Amino acid sequence: MIEAVNDLTLFADGFLSLSRNSLANIWFLLLAVLLTGYAILDGFDLGVGILHPFVARNNTERRLVMNSIGPIWDGNEVWLVTFGGALFAAFPEAYATVFSGFYLPLMLLLFALILRAVSLEFRGKVTSNAWRHLWDSAFFLGSCLATFLFGVAVGNMMLGVPLDPHHEYIGTFLSLLNPYSIVVGLLGVFAFALHGSIFLYLKTEGDFQQHLRPVMWRMYFVFAALFVVVTLWTTFTVPRAVETLHAHPWLWVVPILNVLAVLNIPRAISKGIEGYAFISSSCVIAAFVVLFITALFPFLVPASNDISNSLTILNASSSEKTLGIMLLIALIGMPCVIAYSAVIYWTFRGKVKLEETSY
Repeated sequence: MIEAVNDLTLFADGFLSLSRNSLANIWFLLLAVLLTGYAILDGFDLGVGILHPFVARNNTERRLVMNSIGPIWDGNEVWLVTFGGALFAAFPEAYATVFSGFYLPLMLLLFALILRAVSLEFRGKVTSNAWRHLWDSAFFLGSCLATFLFGVAVGNMMLGVPLDPHHEYIGTFLSLLNPYSIVVGLLGVFAFALHGSIFLYLKTEGDFQQHLRPVMWRMYFVFAALFVVVTLWTTFTVPRAVETLHAHPWLWVVPILNVLAVLNIPRAISKGIEGYAFISSSCVIAAFVVLFITALFPFLVPASNDISNSLTILNASSSEKTLGIMLLIALIGMPCVIAYSAVIYWTFRGKVKLEETSY
């Protein structure tokens, strides 16, 4: 027992002996992992919410759509909560800038996430068509708005936002709704809708499942068109993204694999191997996050007006001791989060079935 404690102490001392720069880089990578996990897992249930009013033709099908994500949606959002907590602990300066400067968009995002959660719980409480229609609309609105706001946030981080020397946001809410960020937001909506349509196909059966096949194709074609537009727009508008790839040529493997994954989605759907299509769409979303993170590095919040006002992973990070202790906690906690997610997905695997206790 004493030897185990001593080994743990030496293990912790090893983290605490790392430099602040090294620890900040490690935490930046951990944030990327959390963001990737959230985008893939919550991406398909947000996509299911976006598709909900368009694919379900009656109350039974609407219940099937909601119950396809019913046991797992709240667990998926744990990744977002963990991301926010990690950002606060590791990079408090960036957390303060984002949560104070973008207060209105974040409140809208919180409202959207609460709205979709409430709609899931309230929809079946009253046997009234008007009541159900109200919460069906809320489910769609919350899912669509949350996804769009995530995309707008990514677009603005790619372009940079105006910051003063004290790292405070000096723009307006409307300036965040610039054309590039709006198109990135639309790309996010249709990427998640495609992801959700494939997931929904895998979780259903019979006539409703076959009804979803043309939906997957429509979502793919719109997504592919937006993918081309955003890729070209980013290449010419955000030179930092391309410069990162030129500075580290091995990173070109990410956009290459991304394109291959995009092309494999229709191939898998046409061959009837939708499971591979879902894996490909997950890879596409993961590649988006990796490209976003690499384009951002070493910035957390790049300043568009004066690069010296930017928040970087070094000037926004906590102390060495805080980063080291938090890293030790993360290495203990992250396997628990992953194990929890694995157990939930294994428990609720297979086709969705409606029961008396279902939504």
